[in-house]
Amino acid sequence: MTAPRRLPPAARPDWAYFLDVDGTLIDIADTPEAVHVDGALLELIANLQRASAGALALVSGRALAFLDGRLGALRLPLAGQHGLERRDAAGRMWINAAPPAAKAAIKEALAPVLARHPGLLLEDKGLTLALHYRLAPQLAAYAHRLMNRLAAAADAGLEVQRGRRVAEIKPAGVDKGSAVAAYLTEPPFAGRRPVFIGDDRNDEHGFAAVNRLDGISVKVGKGASCARFRLQDVAAVRRWLGNALQDSD
Repeated sequence: MTAPRRLPPAARPDWAYFLDVDGTLIDIADTPEAVHVDGALLELIANLQRASAGALALVSGRALAFLDGRLGALRLPLAGQHGLERRDAAGRMWINAAPPAAKAAIKEALAPVLARHPGLLLEDKGLTLALHYRLAPQLAAYAHRLMNRLAAAADAGLEVQRGRRVAEIKPAGVDKGSAVAAYLTEPPFAGRRPVFIGDDRNDEHGFAAVNRLDGISVKVGKGASCARFRLQDVAAVRRWLGNALQDSD
């Protein structure tokens, strides 16, 4: 991977938009409960959805229920939990679930760890288990070793996905890239040039998927990436997306 330097070309309403949420459309919060989606963003998303004839999906590590709860009246195609759950433009649901017994065993094994380290936060997203260490960054290496060991011990086809100060156990073989690829076989996304915007390691699968199709891959913030373009921060992403609305007038 390299460090992309170029700004992306001006956004167009005839493209297909796949957008990460945390760190891309909104600033990252310390805890899930602190996540806030502001009215200006809701208006931007609604307007871009109309301008692109519905070819806009949010592709997030968050659960669909979490996203729907913060989008108000907006009803969007959503891929949650890194593509493990996906709602298409027709409202159909596609689910890839971790075995319940394995998930329960991992939660049980983590209980004493969480009691010893109050800076660690376990988020049960339904299909994945995310161990956040944002409040205890000194425990990063420990958190990843622990989650890798628990995933391997479960022997249930699970893997650990690294994120921004989080180690997340999920079913293997499904990611944001596979979610984007699935959308691109369906209306209204099929036949459009794909755009994927994200900010961390979990988004590299999405970047790679659109790169293979000569799409627009945009890394938000610093760091090496396979993305071809870069935007500085959340504010820059919102300004760039707003260009597509100007072109649709």
